[in-house]
Amino acid sequence: MNGIINVFKPTGITSFDVVRTIRKISNIKKVGHAGTLDPEASGVLPVCIGRATKAIDYIMGDFKIYEVELKLGVTTDTYDREGKILSESEVALSDEEITGAINSFIGEIKQIPPMYSALKVNGKKLYELARAGIEIERAARPITIYEIDITNLESPYVKFRVKCSKGTYIRSLCYDIGELLKCGGMMWNLRRTATGQFHIDDAINIEDLNEENISKHVMPIEKIFQNNSKIIIEDKFVKFLLNGVVVKDKALTCKFEMGTMYSIYNNENDFIGIADKGNDGVRLIKSFI
Repeated sequence: MNGIINVFKPTGITSFDVVRTIRKISNIKKVGHAGTLDPEASGVLPVCIGRATKAIDYIMGDFKIYEVELKLGVTTDTYDREGKILSESEVALSDEEITGAINSFIGEIKQIPPMYSALKVNGKKLYELARAGIEIERAARPITIYEIDITNLESPYVKFRVKCSKGTYIRSLCYDIGELLKCGGMMWNLRRTATGQFHIDDAINIEDLNEENISKHVMPIEKIFQNNSKIIIEDKFVKFLLNGVVVKDKALTCKFEMGTMYSIYNNENDFIGIADKGNDGVRLIKSFI
C-alpha cells in the first residue's frame, strides 16, 4: 500500500498516535504524518504510507489554514491552556485596538518558536529542554501570514481564521498578539482546516478508519502534484533518469519547457516522479518508485 490519507485528528491524541494507529490498521511500518498537530488541537493531518513518505516534505511545504481562538489577558509557559499560568491581567481594549493588532501580523514576519515545540536545537527537542526547566534563546524565523479573518470578537476571546506558510506556530502568534496589546494572550482552541489541497471536509476521522475501509481512503501519490504538467516518456529515458542521469537527448528534451514542473509516467502509465528541464537537460527531481 502506497499513498496518502487525509486524516482528521481529534483532540486528546498526538499526531504520532495517528501514525501508530495507521501502522496497525495497514500492517505497514513505513508511515509518517505531514505536519504535527498538538494533542489538544484538531483537524487535518495528512498521513503518508509506503513510498508516499517521500512526499512528506512537499506536503509540509504547502500553506496551512487554521481556525483559532485566542484568549487575551493570560500568558502560560506553553502559550496555550495546557501550560502553567505566568501572568494574568485585565483586558481594557476596544474592539478596534484588538482588530488592528491582529491584522498587523499579516505579511512576511519573523517569529520566535515556542519553547514547548518539537523543534530541535543541538539535537535536543525544545520541549524536552523546557520540561527540564531549561529555556534557551531561539532565533526568529521568517514566516508569512497570508490572510487573517476575524470571525468573532467577544473580549477577552477572539476567534479568527488564518492562512499561513509552513513553519508558523499559531501558539506563538497568539502570544505575540498578546505582547503587542500589552495584556498577554494564549491560544485557547485550534483546528486545522486545510494543509494545501487537503481539506477538512474531505478528511476521515482516525476513529472511523479500519482495516475494511482504509484502502478506499488512500489517494495516489501523484495527486499532490496534480497541478504539474503530465508527460509519458519512453522506458529507456525512465531508466536513465532513475539512475541520476541528466538526459540531453533531443527526443526527450523537446517535450519539456524550461521553468515547468512535470509529473512523469512510463509507457504503462505508472507514476515515476517529478522532473524539470535545465540548461543541461532533463533531470529527475524526486523518484517515487
